[in-house]
Amino acid sequence: MKTPKVAVILAGSGVYDGSEIHEATMTLYAILKQGGTYDIFAPNINQHHVINHITGAVMEETRNVLVESARIARGQIKDITQLAASDFDALIIPGGFGVAKNLSDFAFKGSESIVLSSVSDVIKAFVDQQKPIGALCISPAILANVLEGATVTIGQDEGIANAIKDMGGHHEITNHGEVVIDKKYKLATTPCYMLDATIIDIADGAVNVVGAVFEMI
Repeated sequence: MKTPKVAVILAGSGVYDGSEIHEATMTLYAILKQGGTYDIFAPNINQHHVINHITGAVMEETRNVLVESARIARGQIKDITQLAASDFDALIIPGGFGVAKNLSDFAFKGSESIVLSSVSDVIKAFVDQQKPIGALCISPAILANVLEGATVTIGQDEGIANAIKDMGGHHEITNHGEVVIDKKYKLATTPCYMLDATIIDIADGAVNVVGAVFEMI
């Protein structure tokens, strides 16, 4: 098999207002460990807000999603508008509240939420080209928003599972490291920090999702 080339979408830097750093890092590690390569992308927009990760309070400042994501990417990142599905074999989206605050407004509107058009366009392009998509933590919720009838998991949170169902999706209950496959859309999803998890659990989830994605290429 040729070397799988993966596009990774980030949503900032930090669990409460961006991408979950453990999930993002373990995803990148898993891609390389299993013989793939990756390019990283993020939207060039302002974050919904900035959270003090010690106190949980909203800070009176503005930060850019692309610039903050570049911290995780070590500067090697591109605007999501440059992401062409035809250049890649798969797409993976780590979790973090930024997915539900910056890539969409799911954190505030639930089943009535809207996904950022640049993100939804990328998701649809990968599906149209029959290329697999992996999603961790809360990210499966935006897949369910964009893809009618998608089967995903965010673990065991009843409220979010119901929101996914209200969007027309199907939710399966899972535990640490378990992966749910949607064969129609070629999706692989896992709960990660949607459960009470350790970084070992996150690594397991990332490795398993990447493995499942690579099997569908």
